[in-house]
Amino acid sequence: MSRQDSNSRDEKRIIVALDFADEAGALRLLDRLDPAKCRAKIGKELFTACGPGLLRQVHERDFEIFLDLKFHDIPNTVAGAVAAAAGLPGVWMLNVHASGGRAMLEAAVAVAKAARGEKSPRIVGVTVLTSLNDGDLAQIGLATGNARDQVLRLARLCESAGLHGLVCSAAEAAMLRRELGPEMLLVTPGIRRPEDSPEDQKRVMGPAEAVAAGADYLVVGRPIARAKDPAAALETFCSEIHGNLPNLS
Repeated sequence: MSRQDSNSRDEKRIIVALDFADEAGALRLLDRLDPAKCRAKIGKELFTACGPGLLRQVHERDFEIFLDLKFHDIPNTVAGAVAAAAGLPGVWMLNVHASGGRAMLEAAVAVAKAARGEKSPRIVGVTVLTSLNDGDLAQIGLATGNARDQVLRLARLCESAGLHGLVCSAAEAAMLRRELGPEMLLVTPGIRRPEDSPEDQKRVMGPAEAVAAGADYLVVGRPIARAKDPAAALETFCSEIHGNLPNLS
């Protein structure tokens, strides 16, 4: 069975972003969600405010964790950070900035495998943040290309360095699936239904469209976290996704 076929049978395609300033809000949300239907993402704000102890409480609620700290530093420092993250309870996935370079990416993969072997967390590379567009990239000196060119350039670097997958905009998912094939995991933030506000995301797509484009996991924040009924909102997203899964029979 290929990685893509196995992953297509993964019922937990939604990763709920815990975009809260304190653990009370995050835990209240998780207590209203079914860990059989989603995973949880803990980012910089929440992790900085609460520390590793929060991960234990999330793990005790049976949620697997995407630790979204986007490590980006010299290889030795990132290796130490990944080793520490791999030892935290419940960490299923963590990410690094692809722009850190090959040596940093390879160090991250190697230390994760050394820490937990076959049970090591998935290491995914951040290509271009979904809050950035071509104009933003030009402002930081990437005026010779565009967001899609930069995403593909960094995606190929991640693939060659042995990462499990990529964090990318759903708008680039089809291109990446076509260029890289079925083995790379594609994790897509910026998922919004037509009725959801895009807020600070500039490159967004609906859940059904993202899955059809080749995304494996969809990161969803406020449309679930701020819903009046988060469990119902999660169910809606799951229904849309599974209604567009490939027929594997």
